[in-house]
Amino acid sequence: MLRLTWVQPEDLLGHELRQAAQDGRDTSGVERRWREAGGHPPPERAGASPPPQDPRLRALANTLLDELASTQSPLRALEPTSLPEIKRLTTQPARPTLEDRERGGPGAAPAEAPGTKSLHASWLGRAVGCLLGKPVEKLPLDGIRAIAKSTSNWPLKTWFTHRNLPRDVADRYPWNRRSRPTSLAENIDGMPEDDDLNYPLLGLLLLRRHGAEFTTADVAQLWLDELPAGRTFTAERVAYRNLLDGIEPPDTAVHRNPFREWIGAQIRADVFGWTNPGDPVRAAELAHADATLTHTANGVYGEMFVAAALAHAAAPTVTTPHSTTPHRTTATTAPTIHTTLNAGLSVIPPDSRYAQAIRFGIETARAEPTGTPAGFASVVDTLHARYAHDHHWVHVLPNAALLAAALTHADGDFTGSVCRAVSGGWDTDSNGATAGSIAGLLAGSPDAIDDRWTTPLKNRLATSVADFDGIGFDELARLTQEART
Repeated sequence: MLRLTWVQPEDLLGHELRQAAQDGRDTSGVERRWREAGGHPPPERAGASPPPQDPRLRALANTLLDELASTQSPLRALEPTSLPEIKRLTTQPARPTLEDRERGGPGAAPAEAPGTKSLHASWLGRAVGCLLGKPVEKLPLDGIRAIAKSTSNWPLKTWFTHRNLPRDVADRYPWNRRSRPTSLAENIDGMPEDDDLNYPLLGLLLLRRHGAEFTTADVAQLWLDELPAGRTFTAERVAYRNLLDGIEPPDTAVHRNPFREWIGAQIRADVFGWTNPGDPVRAAELAHADATLTHTANGVYGEMFVAAALAHAAAPTVTTPHSTTPHRTTATTAPTIHTTLNAGLSVIPPDSRYAQAIRFGIETARAEPTGTPAGFASVVDTLHARYAHDHHWVHVLPNAALLAAALTHADGDFTGSVCRAVSGGWDTDSNGATAGSIAGLLAGSPDAIDDRWTTPLKNRLATSVADFDGIGFDELARLTQEART
């Protein structure tokens, strides 16, 4: 029996009940009706329930999904989705003017564009982190640790391998079925296709076709033209289905979409940051236009945060305004991972759960000694104690906390960043990809990334997006440089 994952109403309802509870909405009546009708909780890790739920529940599930959608979250004032409301809650720095750029005054962005070397390193970093996390995606934290320890790769420092993996560990924690043939040390042969790379390709294609004035409708049309539906998951798949049903954005993000605050938008941010060096506010605005096709509130903040962070990291230098004299500056320095994370926080509502998750990740990482990866396990345990019980492994909040913690604890080191992000579990390939993109950009050059990561990629990316299949990361860097907005 063919069952399309992530869109079946009888599976979606349980996820919506969980999201409603997190939002502070009363779900008791709906939950009781669902349970009395024979409905089950949502699948914990897969996109569809095994075995299938009774198809007679589908009509009821749709009715209950619509009922839940009509209730307002008491957190809405702190977590709006519209860009004007978001801006009213933030203390975003003013966008640099041309005069600022020329004189290096307050809020100035550097006149120098980021070199293609740093963009090349960031594209490579995204691929490396994604590929490192692919074979253990969906595995529980205990499984990731057991596999790494039993193959002398703990703390995590290189690719996962099946060589010398004890049979009992392999049986207890099987690799991600689809990723295993292309993402272990013994079989990597170029970068295989993954949605964590497909979306930056789509972002690049979007800017090449429409420039920085693109609309959310332009994003939707591009997806319909260039993105195979089967390459979408969670919120993206629901939004794609909604488009095919004639629903237009931004309603595509909310109609029967319980995944609207999951991680999907956060993995689509990179190009908007890469092409706006020194302008986190503009990067976040473009990310917002992209994200609202599929996500709301915290889901949107994830893309805005990463885009702003990358825009900050893409600047060769950042200028700090003088604290008391408007047109004097105190220092011009290179971005660090810590100023980069702060730049991301500056564009999102400070009292949102997303901002809280980022701050919690940073603070938890700072409480443990840095410099070596061994202490990071206790950081991860603290994060899981806070988020694992109430949140799905693809929800944006736990993954945001882990991303911030990994980057903070690694203090900008590339290998440390991707290995910590993946070793923390949850959405391993997505977290590894974003950590690698940020750390690679800060590294500044492919030469700053160890050959053990870059050589197996063979400067080749597989994808089903447009005409990009087989493209090299150096060529992607060149195209990204051309697309600067």
